[in-house]
Amino acid sequence: QVHLVESGGGLVQPGGSLRLSCVFSGSEFTNYIMSWYRQAPGKQRELVAQLGTEDETAYLESVLDRFTISKDNAKRTVYLQMNSLQFDDTAVYYCNAARRADDYWGQGTQVTISS
Repeated sequence: QVHLVESGGGLVQPGGSLRLSCVFSGSEFTNYIMSWYRQAPGKQRELVAQLGTEDETAYLESVLDRFTISKDNAKRTVYLQMNSLQFDDTAVYYCNAARRADDYWGQGTQVTISS
């Protein structure tokens, strides 16, 4: 069983930065595809960034060059560094771990961009 706990959300002004963390509890961390999703009010959940098992990355086009996904295998933690935050980045951000038929979600962390 895998358990994911996100942290690092908050309220920031446009242009600001935040770093989200997702701590993975369970086995075989490096065998999971780790992703960050977000869901804004009234919108569908969307994939923001993904980190594959071979450290390949993929990003939502609107966050390219602003967000960076990374991980620390020793700490079994995945990060999402978010820079140049915009109003449209306001959402609940969720961590996801996926492997074959296994799919796990964290509880989410709120990110609000406001002036």
